[in-house]
Parts: sequence; structure tokens; C-alpha cells
Amino acid sequence: MSEMTIQILEENLGKTVLVRLRGGKNLRGRLKGFDQHLNLVLEETDDITDAENIEKLGVIIVRGDNVVIISPPPR
Repeated sequence: MSEMTIQILEENLGKTVLVRLRGGKNLRGRLKGFDQHLNLVLEETDDITDAENIEKLGVIIVRGDNVVIISPPPR
């Protein structure tokens, strides 16, 4: 993982991020932690794949090889 990626993730610890996973699932949650493999710990996580049926997931760990995109909040 590049230094820029680490810096961006560190700057967004504690903030709400959007995460797209392989298979098309979309998650929204507060970034609690990450590691060099891009494994993520998210709190207050919602599955927002179906906007009409948002599912609350709470605290989850996302395996890094399933992550396609992490979108930090606007600055």
C-alpha cells in the first residue's frame, strides 16, 4: 500500500466512508481502523446497496481483498 493511501486513510479515521465491495455491495460506516492489507474495521455500518431497504450491520471487519473502492467524505 502506498504512503499516500495510508495518509488518506489515517486522515479519515473516525469519519464516515463509503466502501464498495466485490459483488456490488455498498457499505457506509465510520472508519475505525485498517491494516496494510486494506482490511477495514467499520463502526455504525449500514448496507446501502438497496437504498429503499438499508440494513444496519453495526461493527464489522471487511477483508481487504473484497474492497474495490473506499470513498472518504468530501473535504
